[in-house]
Formats: sequence, structure tokens, C-alpha cells
Amino acid sequence: MTRPHSELVSINDTPYYHCICRCVRRAFLCGKDNLTGQDFSHRKAWVMDRLKVLQSVFTIELCAYAVMSNHYHLVVHADAKAAAAVDDDAVMARWEVLFSLPLLISRYLAGKLRTKDIHF
Repeated sequence: MTRPHSELVSINDTPYYHCICRCVRRAFLCGKDNLTGQDFSHRKAWVMDRLKVLQSVFTIELCAYAVMSNHYHLVVHADAKAAAAVDDDAVMARWEVLFSLPLLISRYLAGKLRTKDIHF
């Protein structure tokens, strides 16, 4: 059963977290699958590059990591002060690094939409 983020993370108690993600059903993250002979070693560099991007976007510092054949471990530090200092425009800019912005947000950032144009 899933649990709310507020029950899993308490920055006041500890800003450090050990995160684990595993592949399932004999899927390989990286390395060689001896059963099929397929080599997934190229994925390790992709995972490392992605971790660097995610660290630059979110207010999370990567303290330690281990990328193995079917899972990885991360030790992260959640920087509450840095997160509190991020304003709305910075949040939108950081979101755009990873995802496409919704149409209204794109218009707002382009100066083509003002909040007084929105009627409730």
C-alpha cells in the first residue's frame, strides 16, 4: 500500500535518506544478462547522467550512490533551506528542464497571460 509523502519524509527529523529502486521480473538495469547474453552496460552512464540532471533540478544533494545490475542505491540530502528559497518562477523553470510546461504556464512565462485575465 502506498503511503503519503508526509508520512515517509520528515526533513525536521533527518534530511538524509537511503533510497533503493529495484528492477523486477529478471529485468536488467545494467550489466550482462547471462541467460540471454544481452549486455546492458551502456545504461550505467545514462543513469549517472540522469542523476546529475536531477540533482541540478531539485534541491537534493547526492551524497552516495551504487548502480548495480538490477537495482540502485542512493543516499540523498534534502536541502530544506534551498527549497524554501526557490520562488515560483524558478520552480517553473526547473520543471521545464524535465517536462513540457502546460499551455497556461507557457503563456504566463511568455507574458501573454495575466492573472487578471483568469475569471473564476
